[in-house]
Amino acid sequence: MTTKSSPALLIASIEPYSGKSGTIVGLAHLLKQRNIVFNYGKPIGTSINDEQGRSEEEDIKFMSQVLGLPESAIQLPLVYLEPDTIEKRLRGIDTGDYTGQLPQYLQGRGEKLLLLEGAGTLWEGNSFDLSVTQISNQFHIPVLLVTRYTSPLIVDSLIKAKQDLGNNLIGVVINDVPVGELEDVQALMTPYLARQGIEVLGMLPSSKLLRSVSVREIVHQLGATVLCRPDRLDWLVESLAIGAMNVNAALEYFRKGENMAVVTGGDRSDLQLAALETSTSCLILTGNIPPDPRILSRAEDLEVPMLSVNLDTLTTVEIVDRAFGTVRFQEQIKVECIQQMMTEHFAIDRLIEKLTIT
Repeated sequence: MTTKSSPALLIASIEPYSGKSGTIVGLAHLLKQRNIVFNYGKPIGTSINDEQGRSEEEDIKFMSQVLGLPESAIQLPLVYLEPDTIEKRLRGIDTGDYTGQLPQYLQGRGEKLLLLEGAGTLWEGNSFDLSVTQISNQFHIPVLLVTRYTSPLIVDSLIKAKQDLGNNLIGVVINDVPVGELEDVQALMTPYLARQGIEVLGMLPSSKLLRSVSVREIVHQLGATVLCRPDRLDWLVESLAIGAMNVNAALEYFRKGENMAVVTGGDRSDLQLAALETSTSCLILTGNIPPDPRILSRAEDLEVPMLSVNLDTLTTVEIVDRAFGTVRFQEQIKVECIQQMMTEHFAIDRLIEKLTIT
């Protein structure tokens, strides 16, 4: 007896941190507005723990909360791509038939639409027969492909994805397009991609808010000690500044930034004070040097979190800079932002038409 699977949609990307999760959150909002009931699944987990020890189950739990789904509507990964799991597969210790588990997985619960989140790339998970291309092609599941705009040359990657996915690729979402270029990019790329059989269902403008990172996340990534204002860790950081010059030059430099994380030596009280007088969301002191009590008091009064790290300035800057645009969004204001952007810039009715769901 053949198991009948629920209608499904695979949300995938060509490379990690392209905006899949945000797209799913925005898509779920639009589906709810149209009274379309759905479940959520992630056949393959990219890792059970990230570099900071955060479990992927926590991220999936967050997704269930944002999507407003009970645990019964969430399908956990069949396998996690963590080092031990991969090694067992490569050594032939793990010979599990994951493809054989997919029909039951795809059955979902009832006839609800199943939103499936793919791994970081179209090909990740090939060794477990669980890559996006394998799942989509074997079970004829439509794919919504999400990619971040860098230049018009992204069309090459989209054409390659079309070759690999064929007619299962039912549309693409291109996000992070500079606001001032949005109309020109649409006019240039949309008709060309259409001639290649690739329909652009959404083109989203870039957003400083979506690429920002919370002070709490910076604390997490740096393993920092919070010296003051732990009640302001939800503040968002949009830019990074380095304090390593004379105070007059620093003040002019800091005034050009907005919602900054300022990294400076723990012994540079002059630069710390200059940063506090500008648009600073947090002050990060390197070298594990205690700050001047007067500076700490001033930061307390201005409600600016001050952090201390046992790292040099270069390492600190590299870690914080890497966080922008790559951390999972877990702030309600970002959720509302992506919901609004998808409402304005995504052709939800066209997607529903392509999925033939009601």
